Amino acid sequence: MVVDFHAHIYPDKVAGKAVESVAKFYTITVRCDGTAEDLLARGRQGGVDRFVILPVAGVPAQVESINNFTAEICLANPQLIGFGTLHQEMEHPEDEIARILSLGLRGIKLHPDMQMFHIDDEGMYEIYDMIQGRLPLLLHCGDYRYTYSHPARLAKVLDLFPKLTVIAAHFGGWSLFDLAREYLGNRSCYLDVSSSIMFLGQQRAAELIRLYGAERILFGSDYPMWDPGEEKQRVDAMGLSDRELELIYEKNALDILAP
Repeated sequence: MVVDFHAHIYPDKVAGKAVESVAKFYTITVRCDGTAEDLLARGRQGGVDRFVILPVAGVPAQVESINNFTAEICLANPQLIGFGTLHQEMEHPEDEIARILSLGLRGIKLHPDMQMFHIDDEGMYEIYDMIQGRLPLLLHCGDYRYTYSHPARLAKVLDLFPKLTVIAAHFGGWSLFDLAREYLGNRSCYLDVSSSIMFLGQQRAAELIRLYGAERILFGSDYPMWDPGEEKQRVDAMGLSDRELELIYEKNALDILAP
């Protein structure tokens, strides 16, 4: 089984606008349409079986409706596994964390650059403390344009919250890959390969996988930015062993998602 641990989808009626916003934020061209139907079709075509859906709330008022949508679309499509979102300015995050659990969502996604908070902001510590040992946390990490999600900030949080299960997206620091290796190399966290291989090249990406250890790495496409089947082809072409591929495509994901 191949699990894509990093995908985004939107309600059909707003998907086009949402994809345009993502394209503008990252200054890229996005070819996929951002709907569940398109994601699942591309998965079937590309040999990807399941997807972890990662929502992001731009403002506190969006949190509840976004989590409701994610739970509903995952219930209707068993191939989808939903994470919930929070916002750093929302009141009573403990109530929404309880609701996320009741909805059957399996983790939390936060995007420091889009939501504009520093990973190591002390105002986030209450949220980290409430979810450690209860829900895994996937964090967008790295971007040369901002310091919100710098891997050094994540390293500090990992030291302060040792029971927090963290997946550091984009090899722990998109466009800051070597710095991420410096700060996260010996710390306890997972990393995904999303939005990274085409920038690193397959040889360097394979080197990073082996430096971190395949037991820490997750496959992720960052759909709709990239096609999951094409991203799988990039990983398949790296010359990794069958055991490494098993860990990256399936075992690590199932370990994180286990009840």
